[in-house]
Amino acid sequence: MMPLTLANIGEENIIKKIGGKKEVKKHLENLGFVAGGGVTVITTLGGNVIVNVKEARVAVSKEMAMKIMI
Repeated sequence: MMPLTLANIGEENIIKKIGGKKEVKKHLENLGFVAGGGVTVITTLGGNVIVNVKEARVAVSKEMAMKIMI
């Protein structure tokens, strides 16, 4: 298991676990980041990550991406 920030660009990964406080987990869940779901990194900009999740393109900060384990 590794954080989303270490994922290869263009490679589809399965989300294993979402870490952080209850509010953070709920926020990420609302964006489509759920355990067992697929996520593909599109690009990284200054540590921030742009991903495809549930047919949507979402940008998450480096701090948030570190809480998403793949």
